[in-house]
Amino acid sequence: MKILILKPSSLGDVVQAIPVARLIKRHLPHSEIHWWLNADLTPLLDCDPDIARVIPFERRRWGRPSGLLLAVSEIRRLRRERYDWILDLQGLARSALVGWLSDGGLFVGLDDRREGAPALHDISVPRPSETTHAVDWYLSVLRRLEIPVHHDFDWMPQYPAAAGEVAVHSGAPGDVWIAFQPGARWENKRWPAAHFAEVAERLLAHHRDWRIAILGGQSDRGLGSTIQKRAGNRVLDLTGKLSLPGMVEWIRRCSLLVTNDTGPMHVAAALRRPVVGLFGPTHPARTGPYGQTHQVLTVPLPCAPCLKPHCGNAEFMACLTGISPDRVFRAVLSRLESGHRAPCPPYSTA
Repeated sequence: MKILILKPSSLGDVVQAIPVARLIKRHLPHSEIHWWLNADLTPLLDCDPDIARVIPFERRRWGRPSGLLLAVSEIRRLRRERYDWILDLQGLARSALVGWLSDGGLFVGLDDRREGAPALHDISVPRPSETTHAVDWYLSVLRRLEIPVHHDFDWMPQYPAAAGEVAVHSGAPGDVWIAFQPGARWENKRWPAAHFAEVAERLLAHHRDWRIAILGGQSDRGLGSTIQKRAGNRVLDLTGKLSLPGMVEWIRRCSLLVTNDTGPMHVAAALRRPVVGLFGPTHPARTGPYGQTHQVLTVPLPCAPCLKPHCGNAEFMACLTGISPDRVFRAVLSRLESGHRAPCPPYSTA
């Protein structure tokens, strides 16, 4: 059986969809799974043991005037694969159109109530409830295909080369590293860098053997620099320096992640690392760290979660700035004292 998964983006969404491939492969070990993925995310799945082929989606090229010829060529390649199942885990017009044109045997997708994608699916799977977590929604697609849902698998693949580099730069195996992720795609999802710096100072003063690794992309370098300059030389600023596999392996090396609502947060949850998640405009029940959403830090405000990329509140970003550094510091200590692994994610059996 040959199966195509359409889930091109974003990092967090792709990570949350990986259990679908894991469980298909456990139930149908001879199946061949292909994954249509944004080209800049392909390193995440290139070495995945359950993915036979990663098909890069050149999003920027598709958006150009010459992109039509590229799109037609790629659709023709997909049609030649003659997929038995096509799973649209994006649930938007573009992914639905790609799936429909690929002309597989059975086309199953998410009913996201946007862009009319269900009109092209053979079977559309609505979100079970407004607060159903994204992971459980993706897994509900498997139930429609009579694939058993359980948690007997390793979520994230191993990246040996990246792990070796992390080992070289992270000191003795017994050293305790805490990861910070100060960036986020939306400005109003970013807890202030000065607050991260204050928490870093207090953590490093609390225990002399603790160290902090700051994660993030090129756009987060200013945030990383702010934190490192204030907190000192026991902070390793990795912003803009890591590949996707490198980021995964650094999170695997760390004992805990302090983070905004970001893709690395979902990596940490998948690796069963404790997460101190800082949530403002987004809904932790729907997109929080899987298995740990009850421990996310929020501020109860009438406008939150607004699910909007721009803050319109009179007190700008009060939903995030109202989370005090002291509260985060105490949450980190509590999570570290309770053990270095988060509970096994509680997959729903409903």
